Amino acid sequence: MATRKRLSPEESRLAALEAARGLLIEAGPQAVTLKAVSARIGRTHANLLHHFGSAAGLQRELARHLAETVCATIVEAVRASRAGLGSPREVVDLAFDAFDKEGAGALASWMILTGNEDALTPIVETIHALVDEIAPEEAAHGTAPRQVHEETLALVLMAMGDALIGQALSRSLGLPQTAARDRAERMLVNSIADLVQPG
Repeated sequence: MATRKRLSPEESRLAALEAARGLLIEAGPQAVTLKAVSARIGRTHANLLHHFGSAAGLQRELARHLAETVCATIVEAVRASRAGLGSPREVVDLAFDAFDKEGAGALASWMILTGNEDALTPIVETIHALVDEIAPEEAAHGTAPRQVHEETLALVLMAMGDALIGQALSRSLGLPQTAARDRAERMLVNSIADLVQPG
């Protein structure tokens, strides 16, 4: 079987992270255990302990993996938007999907609730690196670095909040399910419009 072949340490880690991501999306963060991941990839519990140290370590690395994957996609979307090949809504949808459909919001919440104090560190560090990467490019388009930081903060907080209680809150307030995404899109569109206004 392909899962039994000898993998390099990096291939083994990546296979475990992809399996953990699948479990997260299918069954929620409580399903991301060393036992479940090792069963899914046909490796031993000891093998995963060697790579991640503990279930908390696996979850922390999963958070980093999700954040890196999503941020790389967001960078591409931001660049495409700036080149006229994409839209602010695509950037918004990628961010919101990362926290909702990809499970980053549920994973972060679960890790905090279970006492993993440094749970958000990989996500925060990766988002910070994303902002540092795109800030010079945005500055070339007239965006102040502080504005990039503020918009990123607002977008991430909106995406995280929407993943956790957005559907219930929108329904309660009589708003469409996409209300938070729509608001985030308007924020980015208005920001771009402010840049092109003669000042």
